[in-house]
Amino acid sequence: MTDPTSPSSAYWRGFRQGLPFMLVIVPFGLLFGVAGTEAGLNLSEVMGFSILVIAGASQFTAVQLMSDNAPVILVLLTSLAVNLRMAMYSASLAPHLGAASRWHKTLIAYFMVDQAYVLSIQDYEVRPKQSLTQKLAYYAGVCTPLCPQWYVSTWVGAVIGQAIPPEFALDFAAPITFLAMLAPAMRTLAHVAAAAVSVIVALVLAFLPSGLGLLIAAGAAMVTGAKVEVWMQRRRV
Repeated sequence: MTDPTSPSSAYWRGFRQGLPFMLVIVPFGLLFGVAGTEAGLNLSEVMGFSILVIAGASQFTAVQLMSDNAPVILVLLTSLAVNLRMAMYSASLAPHLGAASRWHKTLIAYFMVDQAYVLSIQDYEVRPKQSLTQKLAYYAGVCTPLCPQWYVSTWVGAVIGQAIPPEFALDFAAPITFLAMLAPAMRTLAHVAAAAVSVIVALVLAFLPSGLGLLIAAGAAMVTGAKVEVWMQRRRV
């Protein structure tokens, strides 16, 4: 019988909980493979994006801007801004994984994707007494079914993308994967307020070029969430 407190148990728990996200990771990767080739990138360039960057949202942003002949500096800055949430993820995980070795931190940073963060932080908060080894094992378990599938599905999309019927509508994967991650996290008024502001501002500023409206919406959401959180804390005092 498997010891529920062992690293092996934590790994397989993470693996099982990461599996459902393959339902959106695969079409998401296929879609990027198709988008990359349609933007004029060759197979090596498309795969370089997915293997080196491994960040779907910023990859799509970069490819779109490149297709619009945007300046290189704008492509880099916008893609970086889209991925700034990873810095917040890292800060959130630091109390749990900050004591890991430099090698482990390097791997954690490389495989940091939205799904890995969301599942891991929820597991760590539910099981706060886990050891560092258990937490690392859980993180590795979540990443195991996700990241390799991102590479494979990107390759498939780049190679046979033109053969995928348009009616398959692979672009459903992006919004669904974020809804699946964010919905369980809407646990406080601050979360709900930030989500509502981000949606409203993004829709109002949808006319702005190069995804600028999304960046402004993200900033407005973070400020709103912080203000509501402070207000709630003052009410508790």
